[in-house]
Amino acid sequence: MEFEQRLPQTKKEGILFGLIISILSVNVIPPIITGFEAAFSLDIYLDSFHHMPLMWLAIFIFATLIQKPAGKLAHYFLGDNQNSFKATMPIEVLGDVFFMCTLMSIVGPWIGTQHISADPFLTYFEKWPRNFTVAFISEAFIIQPIARTIMSFIHTRKSVSVETVEPEDE
Repeated sequence: MEFEQRLPQTKKEGILFGLIISILSVNVIPPIITGFEAAFSLDIYLDSFHHMPLMWLAIFIFATLIQKPAGKLAHYFLGDNQNSFKATMPIEVLGDVFFMCTLMSIVGPWIGTQHISADPFLTYFEKWPRNFTVAFISEAFIIQPIARTIMSFIHTRKSVSVETVEPEDE
């Protein structure tokens, strides 16, 4: 029950869930990675805001594209067993973050610098572990729990509004 309550159940909820995750992700992960690159300061954080719309679009598109490969990766590790929500979610988040970090470690610097170059390829193996760690910790402990709590809240409200009041006997 907990599994179904905390995940999208319809296509519309899936889109909402993706929007929530991508909006939270673009506001948490790139500013932290930028802080490691340039320095942690309010000016640098505020300067990153003008890159966020394009960064958000890239994250949303990539998240949509990696859903199936990440699900297959999770299925590979978990098999056909009926695993608990708490066992399944870390593996699914790990798969999502692995593929997303692989793509965004290349595209993110292009968006941030507004220049397509070979630099992300040249520094990929140096920066990817840090980017992956930041993204995984952010997703596992901040972003995914918030998004799943919102889904649970939506489903709880939906079930309360669907319940009908039994007419009283006269």
